[in-house]
Amino acid sequence: MSDSCRTVVDAKNAFQSCKSPYAKDRVEFYDSWGENYEKDAALMSYRAPHLAVDFLSENFLGSREEARVLDVACGSGWVAKLMVELGFRHFVGVDGSKIMLELADKTGLYQDLKLALLGPEPLPAQTGAFDVVIIVGALDHGFIPVSIFRELCHAAKPGGVVCMARGEHSSKSGAGYKEDLERELQLMEEEGLWSPVGLKQTDRYMEDPQLSTDRTNELQKEERYIAGRVYLYKKSIH
Repeated sequence: MSDSCRTVVDAKNAFQSCKSPYAKDRVEFYDSWGENYEKDAALMSYRAPHLAVDFLSENFLGSREEARVLDVACGSGWVAKLMVELGFRHFVGVDGSKIMLELADKTGLYQDLKLALLGPEPLPAQTGAFDVVIIVGALDHGFIPVSIFRELCHAAKPGGVVCMARGEHSSKSGAGYKEDLERELQLMEEEGLWSPVGLKQTDRYMEDPQLSTDRTNELQKEERYIAGRVYLYKKSIH
């Protein structure tokens, strides 16, 4: 049941707690976090879904009403709720948490929802079936491995787009993940699998969950945020 009395401290604790190195623990945590997830995200000024969807919308040239969208790590359905406001209508969601998928189902926006823990399990999506593949968050050490990018690309139709958003969390493992991520993106480009459409950078991806409350209060608002990026690629047509 959603807690209407959640505070920023509660939200920070939740964001920090979800980083267990064990997949089973992370799934159990997200199952327990589901009802408070969007509330905590709002408390932390988590802007990733809006940033990704807006950047995608600015660069999408196809028919929105006909486009098939694969929403990876869909969580409670936040991304689909934003996309439907911009004219998109057809969604398939994938997530590792059964409770999150139940929340996504309640939106009534998804034609299909699939349970899969990506990395240990393959992406449950038909090859070449989607006009848009989008993943917001979950791209960090201990979550979705960089090897999944090829599966995201395979799921897109030739000429379809793949949109990925991640925050630049201040940790050694996060920096290492970013290096591996950008190396893989570049390699896939060199192999002719896709080409870059654009890159959107922001200094205000979300408030830094690692900052203590006292430290946060000392900082100017703009200093409380971590940076983030939205990557957009177009799958090759051959």
